[in-house]
Amino acid sequence: MMQDMRSSCGSGWQLLRKQGPSQIQFWFIALMVGIAAGLAAVAFRFGISFIQTTLYGVDDVAKLHSFAEGLAWYWVLLIPMAGGLTVGIILHHFTPDRRVRSVSDVIEGAALNNGRVEKKAGIASALSSMITLGTGGSTGREGPVVHIAAMISSWVSNLIRADGITGRDLLGCAVAAAVSASFNAPIAGALFALEVVLRHFAVHAFAPIVIASVAGTVINRLIFGDTAEFALHETTALEFYSELPAFLILGLVCGLVAVTLMRCVFWADDFETRLQTRIGLPYWMRPTLAGALLGLLAIQFPHIIGVGYETTSAALTGELLLHEAVVFAVLKVIAVAITMAGRMGGGIFSPSLMIGALTGLAFGLIATSILPDISGSHTLYALAGMGAVAAAVIGSPISTTLIVFELTGDWQTGLAVMVSVSLSTALASRLVDRSFFLTQLERRNIHLAAGPQAYLLAMFRVANEMRKKEDGIDEEGCWAMIADGIYVDGNATLEAAMPIFDKSGVTFIPVVTLTGEGQAPELWGALYHVDALKAYNKALADTAAEEHS
Repeated sequence: MMQDMRSSCGSGWQLLRKQGPSQIQFWFIALMVGIAAGLAAVAFRFGISFIQTTLYGVDDVAKLHSFAEGLAWYWVLLIPMAGGLTVGIILHHFTPDRRVRSVSDVIEGAALNNGRVEKKAGIASALSSMITLGTGGSTGREGPVVHIAAMISSWVSNLIRADGITGRDLLGCAVAAAVSASFNAPIAGALFALEVVLRHFAVHAFAPIVIASVAGTVINRLIFGDTAEFALHETTALEFYSELPAFLILGLVCGLVAVTLMRCVFWADDFETRLQTRIGLPYWMRPTLAGALLGLLAIQFPHIIGVGYETTSAALTGELLLHEAVVFAVLKVIAVAITMAGRMGGGIFSPSLMIGALTGLAFGLIATSILPDISGSHTLYALAGMGAVAAAVIGSPISTTLIVFELTGDWQTGLAVMVSVSLSTALASRLVDRSFFLTQLERRNIHLAAGPQAYLLAMFRVANEMRKKEDGIDEEGCWAMIADGIYVDGNATLEAAMPIFDKSGVTFIPVVTLTGEGQAPELWGALYHVDALKAYNKALADTAAEEHS
């Protein structure tokens, strides 16, 4: 009997690996992936808390910045420096480009790598991000947990030999569970995976992603209880509908603030890279110097330390004065730029929540003082600003609107938040490449912002689409074209080949390998325009079918 059961299980496993999971099997796998990703997200959170408790000596990590105000200045300086040094050593030895992996890499994996992400560099990045956040780095935990979840789904996808569609769906499941477990936000977690990572709302992906997101939320509530991340002390309802135009203006202001945050991060990264090259600074020293700058800033302004939920809560409850809100927002932008440009770990979502809440509060204090008779609470502006800046930064107006409601437990402010979020996202998306993550990819010459028609060509290697010499190509014509400078490297992609077709007007391009300077290229074969177009059209059709199934 036991032998028959083992034989049956073995046959089922082989069938699963060969033919892929059925719908019911896939939903079960999605549940398991969701549980694993949720547990990983919670473990990451506990890891940060452990480091903060150990190094800073704080009992309640939610009150970290208040506790840090009483620490000796040298501890406030040395802790982020030590964290930066540790991060620099880890990234130097375990990542090829000394760069922390985050949400943008998960988006790239979904679009270009069948839902898979790097594992070795990902593990190093997770550890680096945990150390960064635990030692005072001014970033958030959502970016690292998303990539950790993506590593889990990649392992499962490789285990069951999942195709591209299944791999991407599993990736969405893991991301949804990680986000929902991090923020106790099941609706926003599911929509974040669809809107930001997969970048479509296909029906076939919705059910398993929701299942995984619910699993992540259950894990969060079993451990932390069913409580909102931020507790509001008063109602934030609109007093009059005539107040809505103020939220339109707030949305535009928040869009500009979001663009300022993103551009400051990118400018600081470029500046530090040029400086590092000019002075020959070792790679492992870059995060160390970033930690030193953060420590110096935190001596006077400990509000910049860590995720910043204490300051965000103070903004949402109206406990800050106008000048405090403005100063803290500016300092947080500087601290985020230092952390991320210093190649320390962490994400940008939580900082954008803090900056948005501070921006909204400052705007609300001004607006309600100008027109007090038709104004509601200034804390409503803080809530709307929090959503508006975050949505503009990560390029997800739908999921961010919902996560604001789920983080605060306040569903009465829908009109104000929606108006501000829509305007901020519309403005910011025209000043950057759609979002912070897609702009990061554009800076690495990965063109996902414009859609599949822009990035699919990069998925096809010329060598795989060409006709070989033994297939009867016109070798004499190929050599004549090579002499005229018309050829393409066999290791290139169709992204490099298609402009050559457009510019030269030829029907085929010789495919060569460049053997060295001063040496004649070696002819591999020829890439025909019709073959390249067939491959491209098939990829477009497959993508459209996946997104509308």
